[in-house]
Amino acid sequence: MEKTNAMRILERAKIPYTVHEYAGGALSGTEVARVLGEDPKRTFKTLVTVGSPRKYYVFVIPVEAELDLKKAAKAAGEKSVAMLPQKELFPLTGYVHGGCSPLGMKKEFPTFFHETAEGQTILFSGGRVGVQVEVAFSEVRHAISVTLADLIRD
Repeated sequence: MEKTNAMRILERAKIPYTVHEYAGGALSGTEVARVLGEDPKRTFKTLVTVGSPRKYYVFVIPVEAELDLKKAAKAAGEKSVAMLPQKELFPLTGYVHGGCSPLGMKKEFPTFFHETAEGQTILFSGGRVGVQVEVAFSEVRHAISVTLADLIRD
């Protein structure tokens, strides 16, 4: 299998990870967890938002959850944030919808993980549709700067 930017970053930081592949194209995060036989509470999705003026933020939350934009804005120190339009994702990050990883974007943006990631081994996109990486969250912190926060709707 061809390595992705996310995998190269993990390897460069000497972080052990496991690759999980699935077929079926860009599935919802919940479907990915089901296809892989993984717990959706430890399977995470990567969402990119925009604040003002054109500041970008990455939020990584459990696949079954919905990002609370007010909580996200508060975590980022913004008045508000909005979801990045899908057509802007690839030019900004280098990733396509369904294959966006918090690791290996064209530029490193402030990145926030939902607080439930702490103390877990989690899965998130490996940087390509059909590829997930499984890694201890405590190790992710050695690859990129992350902040833990309450980010999801109750």
